[in-house]
Amino acid sequence: MNKRVISLGEIMMRLSTPGYERFISADSYNVVFGGAEANVAISLANWGVSAAHVTAFPNHDIGKSAVQYLRFAGLDTSHVYFDEGRMGLYFVENGAMQRSSKIIYDRFDSVFANFDPSKVDWKKIFEGADWFHWTGITPAISASAAKLCQDAVKAAKAQGVKISGDINYRRNLWQYGKQPLDIMPDLIAQTDLIIAGLTDFENCMDIHEEDYVTACKKAQEKCPSIKYVSTTYRESISASHNKLCGVLWNGEELLESKTYDMTHIVDRVGGGDAYMAGLIYGLLGSGDQEALEFAVAASVLKHSIPGDANFVSVDEVSQLVKGENIGKLLR
Repeated sequence: MNKRVISLGEIMMRLSTPGYERFISADSYNVVFGGAEANVAISLANWGVSAAHVTAFPNHDIGKSAVQYLRFAGLDTSHVYFDEGRMGLYFVENGAMQRSSKIIYDRFDSVFANFDPSKVDWKKIFEGADWFHWTGITPAISASAAKLCQDAVKAAKAQGVKISGDINYRRNLWQYGKQPLDIMPDLIAQTDLIIAGLTDFENCMDIHEEDYVTACKKAQEKCPSIKYVSTTYRESISASHNKLCGVLWNGEELLESKTYDMTHIVDRVGGGDAYMAGLIYGLLGSGDQEALEFAVAASVLKHSIPGDANFVSVDEVSQLVKGENIGKLLR
């Protein structure tokens, strides 16, 4: 696919207990790097889309290792910045059966949180770009991160770049004096595709509705730039067994995907990012229903992949959509 996507967001070092060990009993951790927006870009890069990620890392070997990871994953890292400071961390304990998974964040005062937005030339970054992706995590981190996101969205809109935003309301992140309703409505107003559930509508757009379609319509009334609204529905039977489906409001009707029964989940972190990537990929090249089915199938496959990123191919996703080669030994 001859398209170019830009994403913006913090990358953290992820430390996971081996297998299903608990934090209290683990004596080692598996290390990868991850971040919601970069996870989206990595999926798209694996599907043949030119993808670049904009972020900032500490200027030491750990930061440089993170850049190497992004390059390995197929991303353009020419807009990665280095500065003095620390790398954000998060810790994962994978649950099993009726024991829930746990995540602990340690990202306060990171290089990305303190990065100077004036260092970024967004006009240059968006030259030749077709799509820009942001999430509600970035403007929640710090005042400077919020400004960085605001600058990016404004520049993308000015240059005719399509914009997607996963609203991703994180209550515990908003600690620098601003609340979501101070920042998010303006960002959402310039965005073409949003991922939002009813809680996100309430906290980020001041829309209080119990019916999803009504909430979507009110969002479009407030923000006419919005062309699509989507979310997933998850039934958690246990940490290892979930059911998943997705819906997409296209301004005229609410499309629904098939529902998948995921009985032996390996790692659910990044499942929403895989869904977002699938929607972007589908909407860049196919119809609305096809895009929705591709997105849900991509998310389902992510639940079988350890780590943050969804290293699966277009063929694997397409085969799952069609119900082909499911769980077979392929030679």
